[in-house]
Amino acid sequence: MFTSRKEAGQKLAAKIVDLHLFAPVVLALPRGGVPVAAEIATALKAPFDILVVRKVGAPNNPELAVAAIVDGNPPDIVLNHEIIEAYGIDDADLRVLIEHESIELRRRRSVYLSDRIVTQTTDKTVVIVDDGAATGTTMLAAVRALRRRSPREIVVALPVASSEAYLALSREADRLLCLYQPHHFMALSYHYRYFPQLTDKEVLDLLGPS
Repeated sequence: MFTSRKEAGQKLAAKIVDLHLFAPVVLALPRGGVPVAAEIATALKAPFDILVVRKVGAPNNPELAVAAIVDGNPPDIVLNHEIIEAYGIDDADLRVLIEHESIELRRRRSVYLSDRIVTQTTDKTVVIVDDGAATGTTMLAAVRALRRRSPREIVVALPVASSEAYLALSREADRLLCLYQPHHFMALSYHYRYFPQLTDKEVLDLLGPS
């Protein structure tokens, strides 16, 4: 469907510009959402930052989110009860999975945000971006966490999403813009011709100076 995350961002940007959003701020979910969001921020001439969110993958299927953690004090945690039940994950195992990913979340906060001035979202239109959504759990956690920061409006922007994710997010976001909803959603990488894992340096280069 998409050549790269950059191309997906350009296609999303072309749609978002037409919305004429009030005081937009663009937030990316790292790492994959950063190159997508960078194109949108450029098109909107909007402040660009990240929201540190960490997916908690199912055992033996890390692409499938059983939960998501959003950086904060305390962190926000959203559970995907359907997946937890399907995999038979008990409370003890779930705590282990969450703590394991919390370590990486804290590392990313230190790397990405240590020297940056936090972008204010109060009374702003927040465009929150990722490179796609399979279950929607990660983005759902991000939206719920952002609600506590008093934005004027939350716009979720995705190149591709499963029908399950689209339905869940349409109930939570003020607006949802998704370019593609395949009838049979496979792994996110199937919807891009070029889909490498980003490095921390690439993320920081795209974010630019604080």
